[in-house]
Amino acid sequence: MNTGTSDNSAPKILMVEDDMIIAADVSMQLTKLGYEVIGINTRGEDALNTIEGNRPDIILMDIMLTGKMNGIETAQIILEKHQVPLIFLTSNSDDATFQQASAAKPYAFISKPFQKSELERTLKLTLQRIAVEKASEPVPESTDHVSAMEDRLFIRHKDQMVKVMLTEILYAEADRNYCKIYTENQTFLLSVPLRNIESQLPTKIFFRVHRSFVVNLKKIDAISEHHEYLTIQSHQVPVSRRSKEEVVKRLKMI
Repeated sequence: MNTGTSDNSAPKILMVEDDMIIAADVSMQLTKLGYEVIGINTRGEDALNTIEGNRPDIILMDIMLTGKMNGIETAQIILEKHQVPLIFLTSNSDDATFQQASAAKPYAFISKPFQKSELERTLKLTLQRIAVEKASEPVPESTDHVSAMEDRLFIRHKDQMVKVMLTEILYAEADRNYCKIYTENQTFLLSVPLRNIESQLPTKIFFRVHRSFVVNLKKIDAISEHHEYLTIQSHQVPVSRRSKEEVVKRLKMI
């Protein structure tokens, strides 16, 4: 098997599924396909602990889980902290669930019940995508990425510090191991976590609306009816459940 992983070992898969009968059946299928199942967790909290001790190459995540967090909430934490490629397993295919799950940037969705061939194809495509991403991964900016002044940031870009006025910033996004800053005319890629950028931005104007997004409140053009998404120019930015109330409150103050 051409795995797309960093060595010739079998790709490691973590299953997060609260139905142990389904989990055992899928685990057996994965082993027959040449994958190594490093664990089966029924709760999101346990999955996060497993990843800390034994990082998988791919996570198969059921959207509905027991415990304090559902699969979507768990996946959003994994995206922010670990950036492990993830495939959602779901028996719920309504649009609202799909939109919420998409914010966690899964590599694929598999609808239950599924065939062995569908699982096999999806995993192969995911491994191919991982390999392509690794091969084309941009070289991040080096040290001293960002310095701040009262009304601007200086961002290291192509061996120079580029001035970016705060009024030009639309939003910042966590992107696996990197952070992207979107301005009206340009996008900057930095090899620092989103929290580092957030700490440089004035809280009066910038607000973290989601684990992966900090937005310039003054650049918001619209908010969805149920406050699940913001529109900034042509970009749609998700709003986490816990941030909805505060976002609306902050917008009324702008």
